[in-house]
Amino acid sequence: MAENLILVAAAFLAGILNSIAGGGTFLTFPALVYVGVPPVVANATSTVAVFPGYASAAAGFRRELASLGRRDLVRIALIMLAGGLVGSLALLISSNRVFSAIVPFLLLIATITFAFQDRIRAWTQASGKSVKPQGALGALLVSTYGGYFNGGLGIILLSLFSLWGMRDMHTMNGLKSGMSFVISAISVATFAIAGIIRWPEALMMALASVAGGFAGASLARVLGRRIVRIIVIITGLTMSTIFFLRIFW
Repeated sequence: MAENLILVAAAFLAGILNSIAGGGTFLTFPALVYVGVPPVVANATSTVAVFPGYASAAAGFRRELASLGRRDLVRIALIMLAGGLVGSLALLISSNRVFSAIVPFLLLIATITFAFQDRIRAWTQASGKSVKPQGALGALLVSTYGGYFNGGLGIILLSLFSLWGMRDMHTMNGLKSGMSFVISAISVATFAIAGIIRWPEALMMALASVAGGFAGASLARVLGRRIVRIIVIITGLTMSTIFFLRIFW
């Protein structure tokens, strides 16, 4: 019962965090590992746990999503669907040992990218390397990352959208939730076929993440951009440190 409460609480908070700015898997993945689920299976199960929450969060930002062009949305979604499939297939051939060694680096990269996204965007614009919203390469790389490791996906997506020149945080959050849903959809299908999902834990956490997703969409409109950034950066650095320590202990 205590372990179930930990998982439910982690999933609910993850739903809130994913709606606000991403990084919810920073909570669900460690919680599953903490209760004894092997890392690769924990990652697959965590992906299922936060998957419905992305849909509820995107629904909460439906007004912002409506302001984006349908053609660009479809194009980006198809590219990210392909990348998510590549990444999820890569996870299937990864051992728990290799995956555990890679995770802290992925978490740290995601957090640093988010923390310095303004400077990165300024550099790309100054060097003439900024891309348009339909840029395929960035979408493909990020979605491949998301298919392999869902942790920090929202943060990476927000960083990518920032590099594309997007500034409205609510629109970015809506697009981030929608694309996270697309990437996770193909990942969940792949992991389900492979049989590496702990379904009792996944379904229980999924219900909690949906509730958190609806709550977070409203909360995101109340919190300022600066507070959102601080929450995500602190969460990312904390989880990165914990997983780096796990390598040596």
